[in-house]
Amino acid sequence: MEMNFKGRDIINGYDFTNQELCHIMDTAMIYEKRVKSGEVIKDLAGMLVATLFFEPSTRTRLSFNSAIQRVGASTIDLGSASASSQSKGETWQDTIRTVDGYVDAIVMRHPVAGSAIEAAEIAEHPLINGGDGARQHPTQALLDIYTIRKEKGHIGGQTITFLGDLKYGRTVHSLGYFMQQFGNKMIFASPEELKMPAEITAELRAKGADITETTDVKAALAESDLVYVTRVQRERFPDEESYNRCKGSYIVNNDLLKYAKKGITIMHPLPRVDEIATEVDSYEGAAYFRQAHNGMYLRMALLGLVTGRI
Repeated sequence: MEMNFKGRDIINGYDFTNQELCHIMDTAMIYEKRVKSGEVIKDLAGMLVATLFFEPSTRTRLSFNSAIQRVGASTIDLGSASASSQSKGETWQDTIRTVDGYVDAIVMRHPVAGSAIEAAEIAEHPLINGGDGARQHPTQALLDIYTIRKEKGHIGGQTITFLGDLKYGRTVHSLGYFMQQFGNKMIFASPEELKMPAEITAELRAKGADITETTDVKAALAESDLVYVTRVQRERFPDEESYNRCKGSYIVNNDLLKYAKKGITIMHPLPRVDEIATEVDSYEGAAYFRQAHNGMYLRMALLGLVTGRI
């Protein structure tokens, strides 16, 4: 079935059919092979993409900038908000209106939940959400399922534990919808204070998701094919006291892995702080740096698709 993504905004993790998700992953795989073959790709030659990051980022910003250049496009980058007219009082909405007139696509990260929806309504060109507050991070979730397919050979019929900060972790908010779509069982393991938002859990269950909520990490890992670890996000907490109560709640180390199902794959959206010990990096199933590298190929695919060049 032919699929047309041209002009489409990428805002939420629940906006895709399984067929569309597979098409995106297949396209990412093609780009990965082309890059690794040494091909100089010019699919988006002559196009200009803006990267507007109103919130700090390393992997998302750099992988998008790498992806833009790898597909042959050029980029303009907002830089820090303090170096833009935001420091003069310009609203971020007016920044979108201005930049939209310069480019063929926009990538945006913003600390306010729902900002990506508003930005997409403002912009005439396709807008890709690089994370809006604690709400959604769809491109991370897309590269996550691409990683799962590469690491496991398929997606579906698996058990995945989401571990850590599920309240503020926007990556798991997006990924949960994909796991439900592919029929995967989900275990939400977190401190009570950092549980998955009730509205997300309820919506997933209404869609038929098999979900268990627990604080017993050892039992969760014993039956999981994958564990998706999240950082306790200091910047999302209302105060230091709340953060201190939760930090270091769960730490994946070699001792904990003794209780895990054989062959378990460990994922993490990064950056990590102390929730995965560095001793785990040598474990064969530690996929988090491979996961980060997969982001470039996935984002190449999205850029090619929303601009209509592939």
